[in-house]
Amino acid sequence: ESAGVDRPRGGALVSADEPIGYIDGGAVDGVFRGAEALEQPTLFYGSVDEFVRLKLRFQYRRSAGKRSGERHWVSNWWDYPEAVSRLEAIWRAWESLRHDPALGMSVWWRDHCDYHMRAILDPDGPFAGAGDDLATVAPGEPLPVQDAPEGWFPDMRLKT
Repeated sequence: ESAGVDRPRGGALVSADEPIGYIDGGAVDGVFRGAEALEQPTLFYGSVDEFVRLKLRFQYRRSAGKRSGERHWVSNWWDYPEAVSRLEAIWRAWESLRHDPALGMSVWWRDHCDYHMRAILDPDGPFAGAGDDLATVAPGEPLPVQDAPEGWFPDMRLKT
């Protein structure tokens, strides 16, 4: 866009001299306002492991089993790279969307949690070859988890 040309955003005209990262008076990913960077929100959970152990397993209750066609879950989910990546995406999305009091959780459930958990629990998903690792989970019960090996998921709140 050309400098000095106004462009519409959120129903109001915004000067083209304003950094593109600004949305409705806020900043996106460390965009600077003057000489100060706007602070990033603090993480509520320090790692995907903490998120799965303390929140997700209790909120996302689905039955699972070892037979073909049943949902699959393993308590050592951290040993399956695709599951870790998808659960990390669910956690990061939750950390971001929890700050939106209007639609954040709805968007999180619809676009992130339900989407990725369907893929994770799918009989052909990341746990398809888990064999004896597959857990049997009764309807309404929390997903079982084992502690991850020491040091696998450092607390990101302690990073500087």
